[in-house]
Amino acid sequence: MIRISGLSHRIGKSAILHDISADLPKGKLTALIGPNGAGKSTLLRLIGRLEPLQSGSVTLDGADLSRTPTDQLALRMAVLGQQTAIASRLRLRELVGFGRWPHHKGRPRPRDLEVVNQALAAFSLDDLADRFIDEISGGQAQRAYLAMTVAQETDWLLLDEPLNNLDMAHARSLMARLGELVRVGGKSVVTVIHEVNYAAAWADHVVAMKQGRIVAQGSPYEVLTSETLSMLYDTPVGVGSHRGRPLVLHHV
Repeated sequence: MIRISGLSHRIGKSAILHDISADLPKGKLTALIGPNGAGKSTLLRLIGRLEPLQSGSVTLDGADLSRTPTDQLALRMAVLGQQTAIASRLRLRELVGFGRWPHHKGRPRPRDLEVVNQALAAFSLDDLADRFIDEISGGQAQRAYLAMTVAQETDWLLLDEPLNNLDMAHARSLMARLGELVRVGGKSVVTVIHEVNYAAAWADHVVAMKQGRIVAQGSPYEVLTSETLSMLYDTPVGVGSHRGRPLVLHHV
């Protein structure tokens, strides 16, 4: 379990997060939702130690992440942010191979090559493996970054809006893949999701944020209610049901 306690964060004079406390369950898919500027990405970056904590604490199974050696943390937690700029003359196979660095430290073994091939196949990138990054579409590149993250083979995956640039089919396929990693592979996933219906359909746990605070957390049925979502997004939101899951009717 990831436990967040009393976490606050400022950028200059602006308060971004206010006294955040939450438990993110192990072996579940947790969705962070909320309007733009709610602090979701900042929270994810702080959990993943991409930025230093200013106050509060984050622990993983009781271990203080601020004190965990980087090489050990990289074997337990993989983080994919929104900013993924990288050398354009890099082939997809090489990019995905970066995910294996914490394991081989520059000396790939047969197991590392096998995992890279599996990750390429899982995201339907086999035919593009030898193409350069600047020769593929934004959606294909996004899938390659996701493949790299999965190839790291960590217990925890932290993903910041992984559906960016993906069309309907690939977005649905990705969420199904994440669900499979959780339910079959025993992974734990924490992801920022912009479209709440993906959280409604696939998440086990939902954390709703607004103006740097957590306003609700729990199961999809506990959080994704008309009352909570209308308050969260400052617009009337209806909620129905489909196949035993909430269906958010924000478009009508």
